[in-house]
Amino acid sequence: MTDILSKITQSIDEGDPEACVEYTRKALEEGLEPMTIIEQGLVPGMDLVGKKFEEGEYFLPNLIISATGMKDAMELLEPQLHARNQEVRSRGRVVIGTVSGDIHEIGKSLVATMLAANGFQVHDLGADVLVEEFVKKVKELDADLLGLSALLTTTMPVQQEVIEALKAAGLRAKVKVMVGGAPVTRGWAEEIGADGSAEDAIGAVVLANKLVGG
Repeated sequence: MTDILSKITQSIDEGDPEACVEYTRKALEEGLEPMTIIEQGLVPGMDLVGKKFEEGEYFLPNLIISATGMKDAMELLEPQLHARNQEVRSRGRVVIGTVSGDIHEIGKSLVATMLAANGFQVHDLGADVLVEEFVKKVKELDADLLGLSALLTTTMPVQQEVIEALKAAGLRAKVKVMVGGAPVTRGWAEEIGADGSAEDAIGAVVLANKLVGG
């Protein structure tokens, strides 16, 4: 049993989504509990990838393909979790999207995938999201975190507009706000009253864990 779990971990580390799903399926067939597969197979794999990314051994494409393997395996496991009345303990509810006027999605989608792979319940609103849509979804889900992406200097001010709208709706104290995107700096995050910013997907996961006390 430990052999199949180590193969799952290895498939995540080596960036082989198809093998990850196949080994996950075999683990279920061998009678392993879904939570065991997640906690002793998938999560250690993502931890390895994250560490190698931080050390400069892995790069953005490695992150994307490994996170894809994790996501695909989770889709296979979720029905099994529901059948057992189990669920993965969520680290927090996250609403994420690219702000209005900005159609860039790649970086934001990677952050969303990485957050999901690290135990967050993620609701991705996509790109060109209106201010009121962010506020509505934060209220609807009682979100713990809001991620606002802006890849253009011209759309950065919309991040501030969303924060002001949260204040007006009486929601700002209830949700932590992360901002990101190529032109976004820590100074900008402080200026607009965000709770933090991150330069990459791994940094976003670290920040998210810090903000929710994980």
